[in-house]
Amino acid sequence: MGVSGFVSPQARRLLCLAGASWSFDSSAKFLKELCGLMVSDNTVREVCQQEAAAMACWQRDALEAHVPFRQAGGDIEFSTDGTSVNTWEGWREMRLGIFSKRHRGESAVPEDWDDRQLPSPHVRVAFAAVEKSDRFGARWGRWARRLGIHDTAKISVLADGASWIWEEASMHFAGATGVLDIYHALEHVADTAKVVYGEETARGQRWMAAARKDLLAGGWPALGKRLRVAKQRATKRTHRKSLQSLAAYLGKHREHLEYARRLAEGRSIGSGQVEGACKHMIGRRLKQTGARWRVRRVNRMANLCALMYSDHWNAYWTTG
Repeated sequence: MGVSGFVSPQARRLLCLAGASWSFDSSAKFLKELCGLMVSDNTVREVCQQEAAAMACWQRDALEAHVPFRQAGGDIEFSTDGTSVNTWEGWREMRLGIFSKRHRGESAVPEDWDDRQLPSPHVRVAFAAVEKSDRFGARWGRWARRLGIHDTAKISVLADGASWIWEEASMHFAGATGVLDIYHALEHVADTAKVVYGEETARGQRWMAAARKDLLAGGWPALGKRLRVAKQRATKRTHRKSLQSLAAYLGKHREHLEYARRLAEGRSIGSGQVEGACKHMIGRRLKQTGARWRVRRVNRMANLCALMYSDHWNAYWTTG
């Protein structure tokens, strides 16, 4: 009958679904309320841990886990970020990576970028772990090969400005297109506008609007010119320092600021997908109030959450 221990396969599926959605003690209460299944929080915990380990192996090795991505059309995107989780060793960064494919939307001009309707990714595969950046980055190439991505130049890497991301991308995704998240870039521009022109001043708002237009339409050449002019006109040392800091930051990402071209091609210029996943896939379950994890156990729970996010849930339980 497929029973392992005293929990049937159908019950294991329910326990994992609940355990990935709520705390273990809440899962036990809700399972009793929703379907009359009476288990302890410890049973929910142990079943989740056991299945999460099996899920990681299935996602890594099973052909059924890779075929949907391989067969899907659309542009390949990779986004990555990190979020802190509370462990017995203190707060640690859990890194998250997502491969996805997205069909292109309609061509857009810089003035309309924030109002355009961009298609959502239609296939995605996620993975996450508390580990150092070099070890996590080494996963990227292995995942790309599993998913049938043999030409890494076809990948668009969308991320914020964290140095570790771009260092790992240069090592593992030769020729890939890098895109600095537009909201992240504009946040830095806005911070400088507040320092130089004051918060919510008319002059600051005009400068911010012009700088935003430069960034979206002309990338680094246009915005770099504006920053040089502003620095020449600045009369205070703090203003010059802020402008120089912004120029240094965006200057090192000059190849990642080709927003106008990607807008014209109907492609994404933001990393909102991975930021949302950090909040809703990882944070909602693994950063609950009072939660503190063993690293090994929180990595397994991240496997469970990633499998659900990757749309692999039904395939695992029917073929795994």
